[in-house]
Amino acid sequence: MRASLFITCYNDTLFPETGRAVVRLLERLGVELEFRSAQTCCGQMHANTGFRAEAFSQAKRMVRLYADAEAVVVPSSSCVAMIRDQYPGLMEELGNEGLREQFKALAPRVYELSEFLVDKLGAEDVGAYFPHRVTYHASCHGLRGLHLGDRPFRLLKNVRGLELAPLANLDRCCGFGGTFSVKNGEVSSAMLTEKLEDVLATRAEYCTALDNSCLMHLGGAMHRQYAPMKTIHMAEILASTQEEVRG
Repeated sequence: MRASLFITCYNDTLFPETGRAVVRLLERLGVELEFRSAQTCCGQMHANTGFRAEAFSQAKRMVRLYADAEAVVVPSSSCVAMIRDQYPGLMEELGNEGLREQFKALAPRVYELSEFLVDKLGAEDVGAYFPHRVTYHASCHGLRGLHLGDRPFRLLKNVRGLELAPLANLDRCCGFGGTFSVKNGEVSSAMLTEKLEDVLATRAEYCTALDNSCLMHLGGAMHRQYAPMKTIHMAEILASTQEEVRG
């Protein structure tokens, strides 16, 4: 099948290795992948901080850019949650019936990465190899917004060599929340401290997630504490193969 990669502005500017991993993974699974270079941002940070005009602009651009896409794959549950949860309201406010109909047609074709793999491709074993002890952090958008459920675990359990370490208080937020961590720094730090205690208690080598925003927040705290753990987006684990590790 054919799919378009919406890499997100966050990944593009800060974590380009995630996008490269998604490309390797999906092409290995036989997906004909395209990248539309006119893409920018989903508009989440604008909408969440009250800049409605800027959010309208990004939403319109997104819908029009992918109107004819067979499927849109997004390696960020927060961006997919923005599209599903906030775009309908934005479209109503705009009052553009044509654009609203375009969005309704596009919405069912927008997938978070684990949804695309499990629900669209029917692939739980993607041929990955990652010989490390790993714990999984469920981001709030993935857990509560998209209801990803056990999809991430089904994918990780089929990775050869991977030892999955259960994380206590899985539903606990890491405290990032985009601009929340800036506007409410003390609260965010307190939440991060509690979350990090649970993450480090797993004694995993890596903490993975489907949102690099959470991983950046957690990774910064690990770095400041000289913690012997690294963060890695799940796409990078799933893209890893035994041949690559040997190489």
